[in-house]
Amino acid sequence: MSHRIFTTSVASVYPHYVTKVERKGRTQAELHEVIEWLTGFDEAQLRTHLDDGTTFEDFFAAATLNPNVDQITGSVCGVKVQEVEDPLMRQIRYLDKLVDELAKGRPMDKVLRSA
Repeated sequence: MSHRIFTTSVASVYPHYVTKVERKGRTQAELHEVIEWLTGFDEAQLRTHLDDGTTFEDFFAAATLNPNVDQITGSVCGVKVQEVEDPLMRQIRYLDKLVDELAKGRPMDKVLRSA
């Protein structure tokens, strides 16, 4: 069974990410830094995906995930990201978790799992 979020466009959720982080005093540039760390997409590539209405499924299929994603742990909506079985849903939850951490004021080096 495919979850509805898989066929949802990233562009339809992206403004919510921006609103969430900006409401907490963070910037869109910091959000882009987090997305680039996770997916490997630079500013231009991200803009292309947003403009093209890329689905989450295709967005993560095209991404090169950061090798340190296994360091992303904790809960999103009461679900531990490391325990999500579906690989695509886990990747979406990784993004949600990083956005949450950014919005909560966590230092960028911690959000990006820097050594």
